[in-house]
Amino acid sequence: MNSGQGKKKKPVRRLRHLVSELPGRRVRFFGDIYRLGLLASAVILIDLAFPVRAPPELPNWDEGQVADEDVIAPIDFDVRVPDDELREARAAAASSVSPILDHRPEKADSAIAAATEFFAALSAATEAAENDEEQHEGVRSVLEQYRVPESRVSLLVQPELRQRLEAAIGRAFDTLLRPGVVRGADLPSSSTAAVVLRAEGRDQLVQRDSLQTLQAFFVRAGRRAPAQFDLDEHRLYSYLIIRFSVPTIVRNREATRALRDEARGAVDDIRYSVLAGERIVAAHVRVGPQEVEKLNALRNALAETGVSRSWSAQAGGLLYNLILLLVFAVVLRYFRPAIYGSNRSLGLFWILVMAVIGTGALIAGVGAEPYLLPVAFAALVLASLYDGLIALVAVMVLVGLIAFRTPFLAVAVLYPTLLAGTAAALGGRVVRRRAHMWTFATAIAGAFILAGASLGLLGQVNVDDFLTISFWGTVNAIGCALLAWGVLPLAETFTKITTDQTLLELADLTRPPLRQLSLEAPGTYAHSINVANVAEAAAHGIGTNSLLVRVGSYYHDIGKVEKPQYFVENQPRGRNPHDKLKPATSANIVREHVEYGLKLGADTRLPDQVQAFIAEHHGDARISFFWERAKELDPDGEYSQKDFRYPGPKPQSKETAIVMLADSVESAARALQDPTYDSIEDLVDRIVRSKMDEKQLDDAPLTLRELTVIKEQFVKVLTGMYHSRIDYPTQNNDEQEEAEPVDQEAP
Repeated sequence: MNSGQGKKKKPVRRLRHLVSELPGRRVRFFGDIYRLGLLASAVILIDLAFPVRAPPELPNWDEGQVADEDVIAPIDFDVRVPDDELREARAAAASSVSPILDHRPEKADSAIAAATEFFAALSAATEAAENDEEQHEGVRSVLEQYRVPESRVSLLVQPELRQRLEAAIGRAFDTLLRPGVVRGADLPSSSTAAVVLRAEGRDQLVQRDSLQTLQAFFVRAGRRAPAQFDLDEHRLYSYLIIRFSVPTIVRNREATRALRDEARGAVDDIRYSVLAGERIVAAHVRVGPQEVEKLNALRNALAETGVSRSWSAQAGGLLYNLILLLVFAVVLRYFRPAIYGSNRSLGLFWILVMAVIGTGALIAGVGAEPYLLPVAFAALVLASLYDGLIALVAVMVLVGLIAFRTPFLAVAVLYPTLLAGTAAALGGRVVRRRAHMWTFATAIAGAFILAGASLGLLGQVNVDDFLTISFWGTVNAIGCALLAWGVLPLAETFTKITTDQTLLELADLTRPPLRQLSLEAPGTYAHSINVANVAEAAAHGIGTNSLLVRVGSYYHDIGKVEKPQYFVENQPRGRNPHDKLKPATSANIVREHVEYGLKLGADTRLPDQVQAFIAEHHGDARISFFWERAKELDPDGEYSQKDFRYPGPKPQSKETAIVMLADSVESAARALQDPTYDSIEDLVDRIVRSKMDEKQLDDAPLTLRELTVIKEQFVKVLTGMYHSRIDYPTQNNDEQEEAEPVDQEAP
């Protein structure tokens, strides 16, 4: 009978087991449906934004081969001039434009006026002088002002000579300078070249040699010096001619530039057009360079217009997108299973992919610069929220998704975009402050510039292309940094992930919850600071998130601000309100600090990762002091374990487990009568062992090796914090009071 009953019970147990598994299976089923929906929608939307075109099925003949069939143009298309040839043609067209020169006869009047002013200053200086010495000094000061050599002083003090010089220079400027004098630098280098002379509103084409240059003017003016001038006077005349003369024919640079720009624009980038139905290559005829050029132009035209889009191309495009997205999914599934299991994280990935692809489609649609594709933005967000590996894989997948799409199919676009995304992915994780975004904007811009430089050295781009890559890459870097800075808080809220930037903001001890704790529960505040120091060292020792541990330690006991006087660290010596309460009531007050802490954390919008420290730092451990006291007061009484346990849950992460242990060991170490290294080491070992015996660490993913490192760090820090002090001769040892070991939550 027992055997039969056992057999009957087995199906019942299986049924119960299946029923208990139903909720989990339902969650997994809907999770799989959600992931498939994201994947399918992404594949389809990417294909709609950037349909992959099948390569045109055209013969691939080389120059000199004999064509074995006719090739007829299925559409109208243009054969464009190659870029290098087009640049040369436009440069030649610009250089063929004759420079425009303006005749400005009024400049001769300005030169005459300047010379007259000079001689007037000399006359004024000599007339004001009372003797020869003052005359020489006055002339010398004028010459210094006009930058004329002082050796001419003896000549220029003579009023008759000054009058003859002024008259001769005025005649030379009026008769020789006014008709037109030009600088040689403003003329074309070729002696046979023509220029456009614009005078009195009319343009006239004249030969270069027909214009008088300044050098020729100096020679002609020198020949017209008065005959009575001796050698020194002639030299002074020639010097002043040179000093005050100005060209009266000047180049009109704006008008010349405008004409040359028109000439460049007049050079057509289309060599010739081919009409639909026109034969491109004739069968059994040798293929020449013109035929090869037409075939290449036809391939490009077909790819742009999508004439060759077929069901096979449609399937190929969908498969192409699917494979790349599956690669990313596989990486998440096997290397980051926690991220793969988070629907929110997968939703964020979907949004970022669609944002980059949508921006790419917009760039292609409006003809904007392809270097503005915001791959670096997605990399910065993912690296800040997760890690550099995930961001790097995402960059490669995104670049792969836009590869072979116009206008991103050139290596000069893909390579800089990939390098900039890599810089963002590898640098984004170390962004701990918002201001660091500018550092990585610089790194992203530098990646664009380095990529452009390397392509230039390889001969893939010219100087203009390099400048284009550098400029638009810098714009992209600044835009991606600003956009990531603005989007990150929203992404944190959406994914329930807390970044280092937010943790650093929460670590500010002047924030309202911590400030309230320091004012209303100073003992608890000091305890929290000490726990943070102890726990952070342990977290750093095992390589987990030490910043999260420090912030979690700050906030783990904020619930004690509700009733701070009921906790031993805030009680004055000799006064304990628990003495007048029943053990169950005291236990409830102690337990409530967790519940109130969670309420306060929700009210102040603490992230879930930080609130986990409030809920888990005691796990579901028994409040042993009041449990034992209740048993002592009423040994025969019946008590519920639930009334004497913390609400839990047990620590679910390494970080919360570390804070649980640090909370206990710091409280106990502070109460040690003789805090030596050995006593602290023994205390830490006993507390960690007791937490393990109580199964409080069962849900935390800590290894025994990590627990050993944690204990070592605890002992190291606590020994420095609570080492025994030296008894100085003047110190009255009898007046020192030793604290008794006491549970932090006990009265």
